[in-house]
Amino acid sequence: MTADEFAPPGWSRMPLREVCASLQAGPGIRAEDRGRTQADGGNPVVVPRDLRGLRIVPEETASAPAIPWERARTLAKYQLSEGDVLLTRTGTVGRCALVTGTHAGWLFHPNLVRLRLPAEPLVSAAYLAAYLSATAAQDWIRTRAAGAVIPSLSIRTLGELPVILPPAAEQAAIGATLAALDDKIHAHTEIARATRAYRSALADALMNGVLSAEP
Repeated sequence: MTADEFAPPGWSRMPLREVCASLQAGPGIRAEDRGRTQADGGNPVVVPRDLRGLRIVPEETASAPAIPWERARTLAKYQLSEGDVLLTRTGTVGRCALVTGTHAGWLFHPNLVRLRLPAEPLVSAAYLAAYLSATAAQDWIRTRAAGAVIPSLSIRTLGELPVILPPAAEQAAIGATLAALDDKIHAHTEIARATRAYRSALADALMNGVLSAEP
């Protein structure tokens, strides 16, 4: 079933703009803020490369881009809250992530769109993130991304994306099932990353004679 086909009996379909309370692109970045990181002090910023496997995974927190605190106070409306969903709208269009408490209060890059649900949502945040990452929604997004050199998607167009809404109980079950698998994927990814780092360090030690490979 594609995002443009009819939903199963008992399910409904609504455009994304009617599911969300707001669709907001991140604030512009000033020239003087470029190159500044959290190590310099300031409010950290989520950038597109941080969206991996429906999670926000900065390479290193200390090296995360940051906005000076004084200016960040004027950008309070762009702060993330737990339950928001982020989606890339320029470049690698369509990557998404669910915001958890870990990144609440962070700001987000202008090439990202923050989807914020209303106080009484029609859809759970976990289900929405999973839906946006599924093949049907990703195909819809890619076919509507404009620009031959750098693909991009306007917020207006994104708001037209049809969202299939199962009953609440089924939404919760779908979201929980896929979230559990995402957690396993993330855990295995971290294990692979740590193993690669260990292998590199071990290789250096062996090649430099610091350690011996002999039993």
